[in-house]
Amino acid sequence: MKTKRLIATAILAVTSLAAAWSLCPRPPLYPENIAFSRALEDRDGHLIHLALTPDGKYRLRTALKDISPAVVTATLRLEDQHYRSHPGVNPMSMLRAVWGVITATHRGGGSTITMQYARLRFGLRTTSFTGKAVQMLRAVQLSRHYSKDEVLEAYLNLAPYGGNVEGVGAASALWCAKPAADLTLREAAAMAVLPQSPTRWRPSLRKENPAHTAAAMRLWQRLKERSDPLDGGYVLRPEAAPPREAPHLARRLFRSHPDDVVVHSTIDLERQHILEKSLGDYLEQRRDVGISNACALLVHAPSREVLAYVGSAGFLNARLLGQVDGVKARRSPGSALKPFIYALAMQEGLIHPQSLVRDGRLTFADYNPENFDREFTGPIPAAEALFRSRNIPAIALTQKLTAPGLYGFLKQAGVALPKPQSHYGLTLTLGGEEVSMEEMASLYALLANDGASRKLQFVSGAPSSTTEPLLTPEVRFLTREMLRAPADGGMAVDPEIVWKTGTSHGFRDAWAAGIWGDHVLVVWIGNFNGKGNPAFVARESAAPLLFESFARLRLPRTAKVPPPGVARVELCAVSGQLPTPACRHRLTGWFIPGVSSVQPCDIHREVLIDPATGLRVASEDGKRVLKRVVCEFWPPDMLAMFKQAGLPRRDPPAFEPGSPLMVAQPTRAAPRIVSPQVRRTYTLRASDPARQSIPLRADAAAGVRKVFWFAGSHFIGSTTPVEPLMWKAGAGTWHLQVLDDHGRSAACELRVEMVE
Repeated sequence: MKTKRLIATAILAVTSLAAAWSLCPRPPLYPENIAFSRALEDRDGHLIHLALTPDGKYRLRTALKDISPAVVTATLRLEDQHYRSHPGVNPMSMLRAVWGVITATHRGGGSTITMQYARLRFGLRTTSFTGKAVQMLRAVQLSRHYSKDEVLEAYLNLAPYGGNVEGVGAASALWCAKPAADLTLREAAAMAVLPQSPTRWRPSLRKENPAHTAAAMRLWQRLKERSDPLDGGYVLRPEAAPPREAPHLARRLFRSHPDDVVVHSTIDLERQHILEKSLGDYLEQRRDVGISNACALLVHAPSREVLAYVGSAGFLNARLLGQVDGVKARRSPGSALKPFIYALAMQEGLIHPQSLVRDGRLTFADYNPENFDREFTGPIPAAEALFRSRNIPAIALTQKLTAPGLYGFLKQAGVALPKPQSHYGLTLTLGGEEVSMEEMASLYALLANDGASRKLQFVSGAPSSTTEPLLTPEVRFLTREMLRAPADGGMAVDPEIVWKTGTSHGFRDAWAAGIWGDHVLVVWIGNFNGKGNPAFVARESAAPLLFESFARLRLPRTAKVPPPGVARVELCAVSGQLPTPACRHRLTGWFIPGVSSVQPCDIHREVLIDPATGLRVASEDGKRVLKRVVCEFWPPDMLAMFKQAGLPRRDPPAFEPGSPLMVAQPTRAAPRIVSPQVRRTYTLRASDPARQSIPLRADAAAGVRKVFWFAGSHFIGSTTPVEPLMWKAGAGTWHLQVLDDHGRSAACELRVEMVE
C-alpha cells in the first residue's frame, strides 16, 4: 500500500513538472530595458569609439559566432562543465553544494550558467532559499524556450567583467584591446574568472592585481595539460582608457544610424591621430594671439570618403564649447568660394587664367564694394586676382554669368541655400552667406575629382550617388592651376598643394581649403561663440595650419596630367591676349580651345612719331624721317583703374594738328552699357532727392574721350567714359542710346516707375 502511494506521488510529481515545463510562458531573453553600448569602427574594422549606455555601463552586444571558442571553453570549464547536458539546473551540482553546506566543507557552487544568467536577467536575490528556488525555476523556464547557444550568448553579453564593464565583447575591447573573436586561450582564462569577483579583480592601468592573476593561473592550469612556469607572469592589464576617438563623428553617426549597434565608418585612424596632433600642436604655438580652437576634415575625393574628422580642438573643453560640431556648423566662408566663380566664368568662355580683369571702384545702387585691403590694383590677370582674393573682379564676373549662375551652381553642388536668389545679392560672391565645413569639403572634392555633386561618405559601404558633372575636366584643371601659389608669391608652399583661404567679415572665421592629389583638406579657425579676433586672417592663420597638416599626413602624390581639351599658347604678358608683333613681353598660358575668349592684343600698337615735334603722325608722307614707337592703348575705364591704383599709364602722344582722328584707329566694339541694366524696372522715389536719378555708365574703347547719352530723341548729356551721368528720369518705358566720339553706339530699354 505504501509503495503504491509512493509510486502515485512520484507519478503526480513527474506529471506536475511536465505540465509546468509545457505551460511555462516564454520570457524575453534579455531584460526589456537593457541597453547596449554603441560602437564605432574605423575603415579597417578596428573599434575606435565605445559609448556608455544610459545606465553608465560598457556593454557591447556580441554574437556567439563572434566570440572566440577559447572563451567558451574557459567559461564552461570554470562555471559549468556539464552545461550542454542538463535542463538548466544540474541536480548533482546542487546536491554537492548542499552537502558542502551541511558538512562545512567547500564542494563548489551549485549554480549553472543558466542559473547565473537567470539571476542577471531577472535581477534575483539568491541568498535565501526562496530566492534560490525562484532562480532554479527561471533557469528551467529559460531552458524550456531557448537553445543552449542562445542562453550562453546572452550570459556572455551580460556577465560582469569588472567595474562598469559587462559582457565579453566590451571586456575584450577594453581589457585586451581586441575583438572577442581574437582572444587567445590564455587571455580567455584571465577573462573567464572575472565574473566570480568583478569588483576586486577588475584590471587596472596603474597596478597589478595578484588575486586575479592567481585565479586566472589556476584556471589556466586546468585548461592546459602542461603549462610553462612563465605563464604565471601573465597579467590582464588594459593598454589604454576606453576608446573615444572621433567623438563628434561618433555622436553624429550614432544619431543617424539608431538601429546599428556597430557603425563601420570610413575613418583612417592613423590619419585621424595625425590631424588631431597637428591641430593641437599648432594651437599651442598660437595660443598667445588668442587662437585656441580649430576644426578639420580630410576627404578622399574620388570616393568622397571622410578619412579624418575633427569637430573641435577639445570635445570635453567647456571653455571652447568643445562639444559643438564644427564640421556641421555653418559659418561665413569669406573668399573660399571664389574659385568657383572663376571656374564658371571660364566654362562660359568669359576668361582664361591670363585674361585681364578689372580691379577698380564699382557701385551697385548705394553700395560700393571694396577689397579686403581697401585698395585697388587696376587691371590684373584673372589667376592673380583669384590668388590675391580680389573682391571687385569676382563681383564683376558673377554679374556676367548666365543662369543659373553662382547661386544655381552652389544649389546643385549641395550647398543649403533655402531662400531665393534675390535674397542673397552680392552675399554669395563676398562670402557672407554661411556654409558648413562639410559643404566646403564637398565643393573642393568636386573640383579635385570628377566635377559631380556627390555627398561625403561617413560610413563604409554606403552607396554613392552619380550625377552629371557641374564643371568640365578642362575647367577643373585650369582652376586648380590658378590656385597653385606662384613661384614669386612670397610663400614657401609645396607646389603639390592647390589651396584657397577665406576670412569672414569681422575676423570671425579663418578658412583654408586645399587639394593634394586625390585628397581634400579643409581647416577652420575661430570661436564657436562668434567672437572675432584680428589674428583670424586666413592667409596668416588657417593657411599655415593647412600646410603643416598636409606635411604631416604624407599623402601620396599624383601626376599632374592636363586633360586633352586644354592647350598652352604664347600670350602677351600685359594683356593676356594673343601677341602681335608689337607685343615685346610674352609668356605661355593655358586656355580652352573653342571656349576661351582669346583675341589678338589691341593694347600694344605701333605708331609713327615725328622726332622733331614728338607728336603722332597719321601716316607716312615721305617728306620726313619718322620714328616707329610701340604705345599702350588702354580703354578709358582701365586707365581710370590704373590711376586709382596709383599706377598711371602714359597716354600715347597726341596727333599733330590737322591729322584726322579716325585714321589709324583700330576697329573696336561699340560702347557697352553697364548702367542701367537691360530690361529692368527702376523704382524712383519722388519724395527722396537721393532716389530720383539713375546713373548712366558705359565701357568704351581705347581712345574714346567722350560719350553722349540720348533718351529716345532727347539729348540727356555727355561725360567722360569713366564718369557716370546722373539722369533724372520720368515714369515710363525708355529707349536709351549711348554714342562715343568715334560714332559707335549701343542701346537698351528700361522701365521707370515713380512712387511717393
